Amino acid sequence: MRAKATLNREFTISNVDKRVYGSFLEHMGRAVYTGIYEPGHEKADKDGFRTDVLDMVRDLDMPIVRYPGGNFVSAYHWEDGIGPRDQRPTRLDLAWRTRETNQMGVNEFADWSKLAKTEMMLAMNLGSRGLNDARNFLEYCNHPGGTYWSDLRAKHGYKDPHNVRIWCLGNEIDGPWQVGHKTAAEYGHLANEVSKAFKYFDKTLETVVCGSSNDKMKSYPEWEATVLDASYDSVDYISLHKYFGNEENDTLNYYAKAIELDRYIVTIGGVIDYIKAKKRSKRDVKICFDEWNVWYHDRKEDDQRYKNWDWPEAPPLLEELYNLEDAIFVASLINVFIRRSDRVKIACMAQLVNVIAPILTKAGGPAWRQSIYYPLQFASKYGRGTALSVSASGPTYDCDVAQDVPYLDLSAVLHEDGKTIAVFAINRSLDEAMDIDLDLQGFKGAKILQHHTMAGDDLKARNSVEDQNRIVPKAGSGLQITDEGKLTGSLPAKSYHFILLSVASA
Repeated sequence: MRAKATLNREFTISNVDKRVYGSFLEHMGRAVYTGIYEPGHEKADKDGFRTDVLDMVRDLDMPIVRYPGGNFVSAYHWEDGIGPRDQRPTRLDLAWRTRETNQMGVNEFADWSKLAKTEMMLAMNLGSRGLNDARNFLEYCNHPGGTYWSDLRAKHGYKDPHNVRIWCLGNEIDGPWQVGHKTAAEYGHLANEVSKAFKYFDKTLETVVCGSSNDKMKSYPEWEATVLDASYDSVDYISLHKYFGNEENDTLNYYAKAIELDRYIVTIGGVIDYIKAKKRSKRDVKICFDEWNVWYHDRKEDDQRYKNWDWPEAPPLLEELYNLEDAIFVASLINVFIRRSDRVKIACMAQLVNVIAPILTKAGGPAWRQSIYYPLQFASKYGRGTALSVSASGPTYDCDVAQDVPYLDLSAVLHEDGKTIAVFAINRSLDEAMDIDLDLQGFKGAKILQHHTMAGDDLKARNSVEDQNRIVPKAGSGLQITDEGKLTGSLPAKSYHFILLSVASA
């Protein structure tokens, strides 16, 4: 197979917001307890945070982490997680039928975020609670002092405010499963009032209104239109969620599901444009895709388990074991976010540790990276700058999800210095190598600085606590820069590639 593609220095899409490479931590399963926080572990610091996990998070160069939910947040009282730990109540979490000890709360998350070198994105309870509770949460986190809630924070040992800049106005309120589920009209009005109140406090804060839980909801995309009609003038982002799977065990169809993500973004972009035009507004609301990942390996089994267990404390839940096939697919989702960087400014892989996550831990034991860790790491470290439009032509295939699905999937980012280009390439073919011819128009003196690949004959192979390095990136080969300044070579079947090029500045 052979494909041609073109990058042109002048054909740009948008700046890629670094927060598109974010993640998410919810109080569910072992994401927090024995995930990031495990007092007594041999690698725990003085505050109980696992330093082995922190090292892996820092290696992701993680720009932002959403907390504490998720479905959990819709019945959560943030006040339960502040003050002396021995005085914090244990509560029942209705979302996942577990007991929450509240040994980790907003102050501990702020401490962890500093150690992880990431920004906090806090979600508030707009399910069972409302405006005044949200205002108190904001005052506790962000006001310098001299008021009840800010002085209480200082009493708890945090004199300086956390200065949280971005706030999620609830979670998946469109879902009938959500505690405090509301109609679009009810929620849109509440979200608008909360967002207005937050900006009365500080007009530079950013707020995220809930969009659809997924694009298969019966209310989609009318939900977005109704909610934005009520809140467009006060909010900054609308959140979208979507999870993917290969239940059919059809790899090519699975890979084509990245097109579903693209359709979702395009559709909601159209809704945003419609409401903007309807309101004659000059404001631009962007997309915050704050939950996305592969989730199917044990989903049905987990769904039955948590609905029937007897309120355990931090039990294993949604601990997906990811393989090479998943890593290649996750890379294609990241390519979509890069190509749609004009719309999507924040995205959060759900989640970060243990629960549908790139990092796994064993309680009392080691931590290790899953296969999906590496495409996120390459993108987070090198996919920052200006997304370039990729014009490509080559062989395609048809499947249940879509027709004319390209075997070659490409995205590219020109770094701010104008001297380096990150290229992310996937050959979706299961049995044929792909000869590529990438014309670098407007770029001179191109050289290959790095080439890493993830490939193998066994797409179901995965890392484990016993073999933590079975699926890891390896040095790539078979690519070169021609005298005409083109990147050419061959991409093996079922492979992912990160290629870093140096070029002369314009």
